[in-house]
Amino acid sequence: MTRRDDQRTPRGEAATRVILSVFRANGLLLAAGDLLAADDGLTSARWQVLGAIALAERPLTVPQIARRMGLTRQSVHATVARLARDGLLTLAPNVDHRRSPLVSLTERGRATYAATDRRQATWVNRLADGIGRTDLETTARVLDELCRRLEPSEHQTRRDP
Repeated sequence: MTRRDDQRTPRGEAATRVILSVFRANGLLLAAGDLLAADDGLTSARWQVLGAIALAERPLTVPQIARRMGLTRQSVHATVARLARDGLLTLAPNVDHRRSPLVSLTERGRATYAATDRRQATWVNRLADGIGRTDLETTARVLDELCRRLEPSEHQTRRDP
């Protein structure tokens, strides 16, 4: 029996299982993140934006934050505006691009991120307990490779994701 081009290969079937698991994990992680960050007045989306800047250890533009976190510029722009209004972020002129300011954490933003990060450390240690480090590292490598393959390239068309 031959396989048609529109049928999944065994690797395609396995990749589909991974994708479905990632979809489910994403929803569960966002819900857990909302709970972890709630004490600091954050949502998962706000925490993600603060984290992108904190982990970069330098100011970023909205498009840079969006790319790093796999989010849309529009959603990051709205989140940045709310965080700036709440005094957690500041916007500064960007000499390289007038319309894309540099986004930085304020002292309050750094403290808020640090508090949430400490709770996340305790939570993630419990979550990972009993799962082998090698398994976790392999999972991260595979997901990183899938992300790399999914990132838009200049050769892709709108119909070819």
